Amino acid sequence: MAFTQELRERKDVPAEDAWDLTPMFASEDAWRQAFENWKKLAEKVEDFRGKLNDVETLVKFFEYEREVDVTADRLGVYAYLKAVEDVVDPARQTMKGEFSLAASKAAEAASFARPELLALSEERWAELLRDERLAPWKLKLERVLRYKPHSLSAAEEKLLAAVSDVAGASGKTFRVLNDGEMDFGTVADEDGNETPLTPETFQLFLHSSVRSVRKEAFEKFYAEYGKRQNTLASTLEGSIRKDVFYAKARNFESSLEAATFSEAVPSSVCRNLVETVRAATPALYRYYDLRRRAMNLDDIRFYDVYTPILSDVKVDYSWDAAVELIGDALSPLGDEYVQTLTKGLTTDRWADKYQNKNKQSGAFSYGGYDFPPYIMMNYKPNVIESVFTLAHEGGHSMHSWYSARTQPYEYHDYTIFLAEIASTFNEQLLARRLLEKSTDSKTRAWIINRELDSIRTTIFRQTMFAEFELRTHEKAEAGEPLMAQAFRAIYRELLDDYFGPDFAMDDALELECFRIPHFYRGFYVYKYATGLSAAIALAERVLNGGAKERDEYLNFLKAGCSADPLDILKAAGVDMEKPEPIVDAMKRFETLTDELEALLFDQRAGGNWTQVQF
Repeated sequence: MAFTQELRERKDVPAEDAWDLTPMFASEDAWRQAFENWKKLAEKVEDFRGKLNDVETLVKFFEYEREVDVTADRLGVYAYLKAVEDVVDPARQTMKGEFSLAASKAAEAASFARPELLALSEERWAELLRDERLAPWKLKLERVLRYKPHSLSAAEEKLLAAVSDVAGASGKTFRVLNDGEMDFGTVADEDGNETPLTPETFQLFLHSSVRSVRKEAFEKFYAEYGKRQNTLASTLEGSIRKDVFYAKARNFESSLEAATFSEAVPSSVCRNLVETVRAATPALYRYYDLRRRAMNLDDIRFYDVYTPILSDVKVDYSWDAAVELIGDALSPLGDEYVQTLTKGLTTDRWADKYQNKNKQSGAFSYGGYDFPPYIMMNYKPNVIESVFTLAHEGGHSMHSWYSARTQPYEYHDYTIFLAEIASTFNEQLLARRLLEKSTDSKTRAWIINRELDSIRTTIFRQTMFAEFELRTHEKAEAGEPLMAQAFRAIYRELLDDYFGPDFAMDDALELECFRIPHFYRGFYVYKYATGLSAAIALAERVLNGGAKERDEYLNFLKAGCSADPLDILKAAGVDMEKPEPIVDAMKRFETLTDELEALLFDQRAGGNWTQVQF
């Protein structure tokens, strides 16, 4: 289960395997000097307080704000990336902590700007929006003005700001319980070794090929949540009621409307997702039964749905081989895209490639405006998922690269609603190219199984989560109490609806609603589902289209936040206000299920099916 290769100390990592951070700062000493200068610059925000009704001053303020923010991005990303290289190095963690505190202080000092602008009269706003001197910031001003119906008096805004830490107490308490105080015990792995069970290792155990290992991990894991369910119900209820409070305080009709307002996404997009995915659940039931039959199980349970159906497909992709494969898969996007990403992953050293001692786990891309879009990996040559992860993070990085080179600073940073599209688009193209190149049925079945599970976990599962959020927030808005049994009853109904009548449902799975960290960020999860749906639709357009469709996709990458996210997607050919992109994703799920069944089973005379032996 674990990556057992002996790990290097960070100081022993070869330069070619590490990211090159010198485009941001030549050294940590250079970072330190820039940090001290930036703190002095940030203090000058007070020079603008009470003066933002004057156009010349407002222009100077926006120019000043850009300088502060561009430098802050560089300082913050550098400190963060140095910290993840070695999470126990006190000097690196100190850098990160120092910047975080200074950035919070700077944001608090500058918080007067929006209320001050919103306090201006309608006549003055009309004059500002007409003034050519403010043309570069017109969209920014219009987005501030959108908040006017949802903004309060200066005193009320100050009061809401003052209670923000209190409002986040439920989430903090959950993290303390979930990440530190809960004791899940140990589980004997495939080799009989007792391994600690944690929220992180739980996912590894669910991927085990041995059912008894998966079962033990599942039962021990949720037994601990069962002991804490009343406390966890209280923290979750507190977070939901916080959402309801802020929505009412800011004159929104619902918590959902409040959550989607900042990105100008109508609440109907989330509801459309739920309705459309629900209509496709029979295809999911069929996939679960196919999985049961392929795994030779009498019944299928939750702890059977993450382990690969075919777990012994062998691969060996070196870093350079993976980069070449990804470049080949992304060739429909043109030479500029492929050559830029290839150079970034090799000679330009955007990526920190491999695990080292005390390096942060996982993977991410961290893009910026005037420095490379860096990628942290813990790449494993013998794990095909590492190749997909590299393609995924490369998608994020190229999204950042294009938007930063096309848009001014104010409009380069794409919204969360769009963030997962470019990354999962790359995974789509990689999977399809691997299917084209596959020469045996077993490998092809493995790739299809992986894509089916990606759609299952990203569209079906996240939509179920979104529906849980909708139902629980609606109950809170209606003034109904939300205790442990109420949460469990809502979640059980959703489990039955999304897993189907033939799924062997363990009562303990009702407790899953108490362990999802994203539930403390209301109405975030639905964006994963809309993102993959849009990515599938865009992949189909690019692969089945020509230069027009390719260029429309590249324009999507270049758009940043220069328009509302739904309009950016519409220009690329996908309308997420309509059900069609989600319907098409569900059709792809059905088509892939058909092919997987044909690969795994032979249909004999009389309609009987016999499992294929690879």
